[in-house]
Amino acid sequence: MLLRQLKAFCNQECFIGWAAANVSKLAKEGRKIESKRLKAKKEKLKTKGEHLREAQTAFNAYIRLRDEKEPCISCGRYHTGQNHAGHYRSVGSAPELRFEESNVWKQCAPCNNHLSGNLTNYRINLIKKIGLKKVEWLEGPHEPKRYTIEQIQEIKSHYRKLYREMLKQNAA
Repeated sequence: MLLRQLKAFCNQECFIGWAAANVSKLAKEGRKIESKRLKAKKEKLKTKGEHLREAQTAFNAYIRLRDEKEPCISCGRYHTGQNHAGHYRSVGSAPELRFEESNVWKQCAPCNNHLSGNLTNYRINLIKKIGLKKVEWLEGPHEPKRYTIEQIQEIKSHYRKLYREMLKQNAA
């Protein structure tokens, strides 16, 4: 087989010259192909929980960027420290609202971590933001959501895309 490929070159020295010039390109191409194969293999091995965590991370990053110029929803401060994507109804108490944008707003770390969300003030400010009717809807009962892995991947890619678009808008 190698002899057939050599016929495309004028002689062996010509082939050796070509190979020396292109071997690094070929190796790089091979590494790319192998990397893609490994990435796809790892993606197939992920559990539903791992996909859910990745989607939640993408969603939270989008919320923090969406609200970056806003004060903390609970205390109203423009906190210089770490900010979180604070859920009004927590993921533990209402998992069906985990990706509901009107349920999640920028919240400073002290309010979210040390004051357990500072929910009284959160509710007061949330009513000012989205209205009493929407807050009562958030507080009401909801149908449980059973996401498939494909749906979770779509959510993750949707919020990553929104995040990237918002970064471009902010840079412009």
